[in-house]
Amino acid sequence: MAITQAPFGLHHEQQVTAYTLTNGNGCRARLISFGARLVEMHAPDKNGKLADIVLGFDTLEPYLTTDTYFGATCGRYGNRIKNGQFELDGQAIQVACNEAPNHLHGGEKGLDKYVWDASVDEAQNSVTFSHVSKKDDAGFPGELLLKAKYTLTEDNRLLITMSGITDETTILNMVHHSYWNVAGHDTGTVVEQMLTVEGDFYTPVGDQLLATGEVLSVAGTPFDFRSAKLIGQDIGNVANGGVGHLTVSELGGGYDHNWVLRGASPALHPVATLWDPVSGRGIHLKSTEPGVQIYTGGYLSAAVIGKGNKPYCTYAGLTFETQKFPDSPNFAHFPTTRLAPGETYCHEMEIQFFAREI
Repeated sequence: MAITQAPFGLHHEQQVTAYTLTNGNGCRARLISFGARLVEMHAPDKNGKLADIVLGFDTLEPYLTTDTYFGATCGRYGNRIKNGQFELDGQAIQVACNEAPNHLHGGEKGLDKYVWDASVDEAQNSVTFSHVSKKDDAGFPGELLLKAKYTLTEDNRLLITMSGITDETTILNMVHHSYWNVAGHDTGTVVEQMLTVEGDFYTPVGDQLLATGEVLSVAGTPFDFRSAKLIGQDIGNVANGGVGHLTVSELGGGYDHNWVLRGASPALHPVATLWDPVSGRGIHLKSTEPGVQIYTGGYLSAAVIGKGNKPYCTYAGLTFETQKFPDSPNFAHFPTTRLAPGETYCHEMEIQFFAREI
């Protein structure tokens, strides 16, 4: 089907464009060139009723002024780097620190803050965004050519491919940052939705949500989603969960942690399943990456006004940020994020939309 285009505002006199992909089943993905991001994803429930299942905004302005990263392509380094420091081939590197005193998602002006170029392929029902990240952007070595490709298939899958090449050795860990609520973005919290995660281990964090370097079993912890369970079942027992460091009694904790995926390989492998028992709507996620950061929106509040003038509450959605591990450059036993000239970084995600009764 035809890919439609429409203006979505101006950023520093650059036109931001919205692209809408539709398939024969009525599924619809809307993308914008600011941050190469997904701003709408409409999928059917068990009765065929469509709903938009990603959090976002109706206009460009709040994407410019809030740090929610709704739907964005993040990097160069998605997730956190302690003190913004690491060593690369014997050289000490200092990158921008925007979550004092640490680096998060590419710094104050990460990939999510740029207007990307775009090309449309109607035969594939895809849009490919591209961006040149200049040498020393946020302090990272090398000039990179980066791409983020979105494809909507006729069997209700959204394919996301993030790729990059460099002219000098650097690190790269791009992540996709949509917040999912399969009941509908405007329906409240996800705590009554069912989650399965294909991981037997997780990487714990300290008070600044930084990886400690440990890899621990999920058994007997709130991180055990090896069998499907309600997201809210143990959410109040999560320490250091990214809820402004409030105590359990104040707000009830929350997840902002990396799971180590079972059987991870460079090929697509299962990551997680999210399902809403009321609507029957769900997603199966696969990725090529060894880890996934699941964040349950602990910092969201009614001050964040989303699409349709809907205030988003705490736990209004959750992210599946498939990735190398947090702070990987500072832990030799974590997956490497090193990228050298002549190599190609490639990170794939496959999101299968489904609907079922039970």
